[in-house]
Amino acid sequence: MEEQTASDEVLLQALPQRPDLLAPLYDRLSGPAFGLALRMLGDRESAEEVVQEAFLALWRHAARFDARRGTVRTWLLSIVHRRAIDRLRGRAPVGELPTELGADPAPESDVGAQALRRLEREQILAALAQLPAEQREAVELAYFAGLTHAQIAAALGVPLGTVKSRLRLALGRLRTLLDAGEGSEG
Repeated sequence: MEEQTASDEVLLQALPQRPDLLAPLYDRLSGPAFGLALRMLGDRESAEEVVQEAFLALWRHAARFDARRGTVRTWLLSIVHRRAIDRLRGRAPVGELPTELGADPAPESDVGAQALRRLEREQILAALAQLPAEQREAVELAYFAGLTHAQIAAALGVPLGTVKSRLRLALGRLRTLLDAGEGSEG
């Protein structure tokens, strides 16, 4: 495998068998990860520690990655964001990685409500998959990783206005896709 030309996803999938592939992933993704951590924490040493922890988590949990849910970059940045928040709150990192839109807050006894929530989650994921990659990445960072517009701009290395435009276009497209999905069910 030529590490220089392989996608992040290909490198991550091969990582459990080839730990040496963490180096090219680090070379590609550590800049945005460090920028996000530094912006959130304001302390270089803490930012370096958070990035190190995030890459370790990426390596340990490479098998959990699901390309249908986003890019490796988005996943890593969401890990960095969560670890930085933990550090800001003075807590130890929980170690769990984001793998879904979110867990249900509590089990419900109403099976119908559970089925409806699962269907809604599947519809949202299907609609997200239809967005252009740049828009999907902005939505994932804003709504799933909880980043602000400024943090997304810093993480992606794009102007703030570009992030706002991507989000506005993405949300409009999602609304259209989800409304069309509701109309086709009835």
